[in-house]
Amino acid sequence: MPASAPLRLAIFDCDGTLVDSQHAIVAAMESAFTAMALVPPSREAVLSIVGLSLEGAIARLAPEQNPALISELAGHYRSYNIRIRESGEAFDPLYDGIAALLDRLAAEGWLMGVATGKALRGLRHVLATHDLAHHFVTLQTADGHPSKPHPSMIEAALAETGVEREHAVMIGDTSFDMLMAGAAGVRGLGVGWGYHPPDELVASGAASVAMDSAELARHIGLR
Repeated sequence: MPASAPLRLAIFDCDGTLVDSQHAIVAAMESAFTAMALVPPSREAVLSIVGLSLEGAIARLAPEQNPALISELAGHYRSYNIRIRESGEAFDPLYDGIAALLDRLAAEGWLMGVATGKALRGLRHVLATHDLAHHFVTLQTADGHPSKPHPSMIEAALAETGVEREHAVMIGDTSFDMLMAGAAGVRGLGVGWGYHPPDELVASGAASVAMDSAELARHIGLR
């Protein structure tokens, strides 16, 4: 009997890769800093830290602040997101072609996962909003892992699915995603529609950078 094909796993970042969440992230950060009577960081500064776990991201934006104030800022950020989710205002649009790409991956037998700096509650909201939860067999979030680029999220996804690292890819829009992929020993595929520029992704170890979903499908190796 011929040997069966190995399991394959595509791990996606969320913000900036699956969905365009920049407006919500910037608004939440502005709300948090304003609540603490601090000058909010620029949009460019906020987008540069997307992908990191929340406290680490805020610490980069406000390096002069002490850990207690960083924690308070994070609390305000979370409260803002909870409020807009409960009010129905939270909506992060899918990038063009993502839904079809996930369908193609499923049709070709790929397992799929998410590795994100979001909290699990926020990730589940995004997946439910776009009816995507059924595609993902492993969800790795900031709740249970060190911040990217630590490889913990990828290691957990591989362990949960039983996929060998040579048959897995990490797909993301930031240098943190590519560095995490390298630390975990999996192929990193960058996307150019997110929050870090393509040359930064390549410098951080991306095997390639796709500028649209059709190009990403080719880089993944879909037929």
